[in-house]
Amino acid sequence: MKITEIINISLQSIKGNKLRTMLTILGVVVGIFSIIVIMTIITMLQDSIENGFSQLGQNTFQIQKYPAIMAGGPGGFAKYRNRKDITLDDYYRLKDMLKQAKYVGGEQWQGGLVIKFGNKETNPNIAVAGITSDAMKTNNWNLAYGRDIRDLDVQYANDVCVIGQDIVEKLFPSVNPVDQVIRVDGLPLKVIGVLEKQPQLFGQSNDNFVIMPISTFQNKYGKYSRSLNITVMSYSKLDYTEMIDVAVGHMRTIRKVEAGKDNDFDIFSNDSIIEQINGITGGVKIGAMVISIIALLAAGVGIMNIMLVSVTERTREIGIRKAIGARKILILYQFLIEAVTLCLIGGFIGIILGVGVGNIAGSFLNAQMAIPVDWIIIGFSLCLLVGIIFGTYPAYKASNLDPIEALRYE
Repeated sequence: MKITEIINISLQSIKGNKLRTMLTILGVVVGIFSIIVIMTIITMLQDSIENGFSQLGQNTFQIQKYPAIMAGGPGGFAKYRNRKDITLDDYYRLKDMLKQAKYVGGEQWQGGLVIKFGNKETNPNIAVAGITSDAMKTNNWNLAYGRDIRDLDVQYANDVCVIGQDIVEKLFPSVNPVDQVIRVDGLPLKVIGVLEKQPQLFGQSNDNFVIMPISTFQNKYGKYSRSLNITVMSYSKLDYTEMIDVAVGHMRTIRKVEAGKDNDFDIFSNDSIIEQINGITGGVKIGAMVISIIALLAAGVGIMNIMLVSVTERTREIGIRKAIGARKILILYQFLIEAVTLCLIGGFIGIILGVGVGNIAGSFLNAQMAIPVDWIIIGFSLCLLVGIIFGTYPAYKASNLDPIEALRYE
């Protein structure tokens, strides 16, 4: 018997018992589906979060009062709330100390505002930022047209601003916004530039904001109205980690943090937020893996039972094949291939259903479509492993049948 003949015989046996085959692979489908659907949703969420949080420039980190992800309940928030605000003076002192940095930007934010132009106005969901000139680079804000915020704008508190694409679409559908005057929370500002479109987060726009000189912002909202965020960009990845350590040391000196005490500020970067997200989703992944393995073990036991029944039903057939020269190893291969094929068919169906249902579920969260390739490979590998483990004993039993006894079996 050639290996191709063995495969054909195995497939014919599977086709000949369609109902039993479907019931056998159902357990595998459920096991693989449960892990793939969860991993697809998690992958979609991670991709959306990573794209949405990638607004900082390359080799850039941010120093801020609050952590990017707060934990610990109300008590934890109180701990962060009681920290001193980061001020513009802190920013200038740090920038003066960080001579080796490529850019050091500062920014303050105010949210929930309405922007007006003539008789048109936006929804009250616009965020406004007061920035220093370097913040354009550290935040990876690129201009579509016009010019950016410059040092002279900050020095003289010029009433100018740069706007996002959402504001252009709402207020200037058919007019060039550059050199037009808009009212930001009642403050008249001349539009000097328009930003390129930003990546979305969970399908939500990140283009509904206005930026102005930080001095103009503070004239409007007060010098100490909000804690500053300080963004620092290093020249390369090689000095990025060292730059963080140096900046932390300088900030502790500026804010008079005593030796041995925790920082009264946090460091945020694209990498750090992704690590925190991975930490949160890690437990979910482990839980999904455990549930899937349990389901696959149950499916494997079912496959082993069905294969043992198949061996019993086909005892006479096995005896005939042995009598005409089939070797033990070929009989073993035949039944092992049947078991593995059943698992792989179930795995394929489970993966297709898992990816499809996962993307449908993720779409309700406005997450980007994703295919978890690594988990698909893991899923197929688990199916192959289950087929081999639980198909080996029935195959071994079939290969060791005595041909004389098998021929007499009724």
